[in-house]
Amino acid sequence: MKDTIITARRKKIELLTLLICFIIANLANLYAIIVYRTSFMEVFTSVFYIIIASLALYAGWTVLRLVFYSLTLLFVRRKKR
Repeated sequence: MKDTIITARRKKIELLTLLICFIIANLANLYAIIVYRTSFMEVFTSVFYIIIASLALYAGWTVLRLVFYSLTLLFVRRKKR
């Protein structure tokens, strides 16, 4: 098998992407708290749901990137022929 190397730049990009997903999940939670007029204590008590939502957002973003890169590779290979 071929060894692969994950660069420090790629690690930083992935961590930044995960942080952005966490912030989006927090903002969605804050929006729901404001709309449904619940206690702001929900920000702290629903942190595990926010973590799960951010991981789901990250997984969805990863799937979208894989589809995009696959289509890009497919069209680049067709152009070379």
